[in-house]
Amino acid sequence: MSDLRRGDLRRGAGCSGAGRRGRICALLGVVAIGAATLTAVAAPAGAGGQTRAQQAAQPKSAQPKSAQPKSAQPKSAQPKSAQPKSGGSANFGLEAETTGGFCLPDSVLAASGIQVVTAIYDTLVTLNSKGEYVPYLAKSVEPNADFTEWTITLRPDVQFHDGTPFDAEALKLNLDTYRGQNPKIKPRLNVFVWSNVASVEVSGPDSVVVTTKVPWVAFPALLSGSGRTGMVAPAQLVDRESCATNMIGTGPFELVDWRQNESLTVKKNENYWQQGLPYLDEIVFRPLPDSQSRVNGLQSGDLDLMTTGNSQSIVDLKQSAKAGDTKVLVSDNGSETAYLMLNVSKPPFDDPIARQAVAAAGDARETNRIRNKGLNTISTGPFPPDNPAFVANNTRRHDVAKAKKLNAQYEKKHGQPISFEYLTNPEPETVAIAALLKEQEAKAGIDVTIRTVDQSSLINEAIAGDFQGAGWRNHPGGDPDTQYVWWHSGSPVNFGRINDPEIDRLLDEGRSEPDNAKRVAIYRELNKLFGKELYNLWSWYALWAVGYQNNIKGVVGPPLPDGGGRPFALFAGVIPVLGISKT
Repeated sequence: MSDLRRGDLRRGAGCSGAGRRGRICALLGVVAIGAATLTAVAAPAGAGGQTRAQQAAQPKSAQPKSAQPKSAQPKSAQPKSAQPKSGGSANFGLEAETTGGFCLPDSVLAASGIQVVTAIYDTLVTLNSKGEYVPYLAKSVEPNADFTEWTITLRPDVQFHDGTPFDAEALKLNLDTYRGQNPKIKPRLNVFVWSNVASVEVSGPDSVVVTTKVPWVAFPALLSGSGRTGMVAPAQLVDRESCATNMIGTGPFELVDWRQNESLTVKKNENYWQQGLPYLDEIVFRPLPDSQSRVNGLQSGDLDLMTTGNSQSIVDLKQSAKAGDTKVLVSDNGSETAYLMLNVSKPPFDDPIARQAVAAAGDARETNRIRNKGLNTISTGPFPPDNPAFVANNTRRHDVAKAKKLNAQYEKKHGQPISFEYLTNPEPETVAIAALLKEQEAKAGIDVTIRTVDQSSLINEAIAGDFQGAGWRNHPGGDPDTQYVWWHSGSPVNFGRINDPEIDRLLDEGRSEPDNAKRVAIYRELNKLFGKELYNLWSWYALWAVGYQNNIKGVVGPPLPDGGGRPFALFAGVIPVLGISKT
């Protein structure tokens, strides 16, 4: 059993080199692991201690490493030196189906969707175990002096599954599609995510130059995108109707069959650009929304692997591993923050009094102790302790007497006490969390109605703003700029409809500020502002586990190309699949 709890990956970034390249390495690659995606641009990085925090706000180019860094994963999680066995099929249990499909520029993906995407698609940049942004499909990603131009150079001779070359023209088509410049595919959400890109121009057979409207010091984080920014074959991007199901990437596996709500099957890409990979011949992804069903499937042998963020399931998996029946890897590094997301554009949460009252009546510590078995770490904001933007004394305090007074003020002002609908998914644990919140709020005279919908519907209702309060999990660790899209007033994925000029100012300044210390100060000020305005009620950092059979190897993934280090294992509930083998 391996446990990668927050704090285990607090080693140095291992940036080498001097001058401009060395400085860029110090900037972006050492932002902290941790906090609270859904994000289209979010990506974490390793951190730890004051020295790391002082470095963290500066961007890092995605250049190949001259020497492979030492992995920060525990020794028990390291792949064995013996050559993994090739062949075989694995059944992989996921927490949800991705009902909207996999047209990546227009997809809305939670952890389960990203897990599938990592099998079929590759990103230009990825995160290693030290939290450094390193090249993956890209050979290099280099900025100019003021971070307004980024040159992306590709690896030679990479092909999509249909044999089409992944060259500069294909890269330009991908980037243009993500930013809404492909007339055949109109992304609903990514247009804003990519709105700072002014142009994408081919500069050679295998290179493009991306010009931004304002300096963008954290641009490589966008190209990683927590696995969402995969490179898609031109054949998939020519037709909006088939784009969601005609999945063609450069990844280690190719789509065979997708039976929605039943299974999605992929087979080995025999022409994968990383020689000798992947090891498995086939993976069958099976959506099983009930976490206990996934645990039961693993213990019965119906599943070879499964992921979960359910506390009771994690306890069960640890017990099973201790008995030697199965294995488990547990981590909150790179995970999201769980919280009560408030829609501040409509009653009651358009009134700060209601936000203050609900915050005072709720008790995240009690909920964590009762519902999460005390496993999770209480959050003080979206940024975790190992992130430079972390603020320690930012936690809301449980105070029923204060909540009652605030509720009375609200009733006097509006003619009725506070009441709201709490939206969540139907998994038993999340419903139990909602029920406990309802009990806590009732003690202050606040009425909570619970409504459950499946995960995809929950995301769609958030996009539409059709909610008052919702149980949410978002904001995986990374450069603080990756949170820009979730909170800026102009963003379609600003689900809580936050419209705060001060938040917009801080986000805009943080995006372009190259000075390390100034950038840290900007994001700490942003964190404090969230603590004051209570736009979201932060609860705890999500904990993830992957359970797997004893004959499954390589769940942390093989070494990254060009000495890029080890992959980031179990980042926000997702594992690399290309190194998995079955004995």
